[in-house]
Amino acid sequence: MIDVCLLGTGGMMPLPNRFLTSLNVRYNGKCVLIDCGEATQIAMKKKGISAKPIDIICFTHYHADHISGLPGLLLTMGNAERTEPLLMIGPKGLEKVVNSLRVIAPELPFEIKFKELTEPEVEFEPDPENMPGFSIKAFRVNHNITCYGYSMSLKRQGKFNVEAAQAAGIDRRYWNSLQKGAEVTTEDGRVFTPDMVLGEARKGIKLTYVTDTRPTDSIVANAEGSDLFICEGMYGEPDKIAKAREYKHMTFYEAAKMAKSAEVKEMWLTHYSPSLVNPAEFMQETKKIFANTVAAKDGRSVELRFED
Repeated sequence: MIDVCLLGTGGMMPLPNRFLTSLNVRYNGKCVLIDCGEATQIAMKKKGISAKPIDIICFTHYHADHISGLPGLLLTMGNAERTEPLLMIGPKGLEKVVNSLRVIAPELPFEIKFKELTEPEVEFEPDPENMPGFSIKAFRVNHNITCYGYSMSLKRQGKFNVEAAQAAGIDRRYWNSLQKGAEVTTEDGRVFTPDMVLGEARKGIKLTYVTDTRPTDSIVANAEGSDLFICEGMYGEPDKIAKAREYKHMTFYEAAKMAKSAEVKEMWLTHYSPSLVNPAEFMQETKKIFANTVAAKDGRSVELRFED
């Protein structure tokens, strides 16, 4: 299962009742944070989420409302006596941007590792040992500076076939490793592979997060089949479509059309304009396009689980 918490839903500036957009994802005791705007720490505190166990921070882009909370978060992690390395992922220029912000957080008791994104799309497993089957895919979107969306997927192995394992004479002590997808070599030199005991792969879990962009084919393609699609809805007012186009943002209705095209299970809207006081008032028309849409509020959480 994957725990998902949308810490904040605001764009541009934090408000008293709406923090800046940031997403916290937990799997197998590991934690991934996407974006870290001002007040992210407060949003985490309100949800009882600790900063110390964050293992990966992904950045969509480097506008201040998505990264200005980073120096304070790093200091908090350092004051919590963290020593494990921290992986940061983001568009080209990541290391330069982070090191510039670290002028006010120069001494940390842990190493920061950087993975800069330069290709239109890239997929990788950040920690195969501790996060087995968990992958992150970054894909470029269309904002007025280089910006990426992220899909996180958790693969699921096929069912373990006890009869096949017994017929092949595989000792029980090797079953767990094979079930996790690892090849096993016994003391007497025999080699057993997962395909000998596992059925066809079953449906996994997929989460897609997109913000600060116009609608793009890359978003639809990468969000396809997502269990949860978290997408920018900067404007709910239909007459703000021209403004959305000018500043490379999206309306609720454009997001809903992409959710429908991608055949996602559920969409949460986020990254609202500060002028958008009550997003819920625009949901009736939005749901006509994609029924399973939620005007998300700060702190909205869900556990994404395998279907069976």
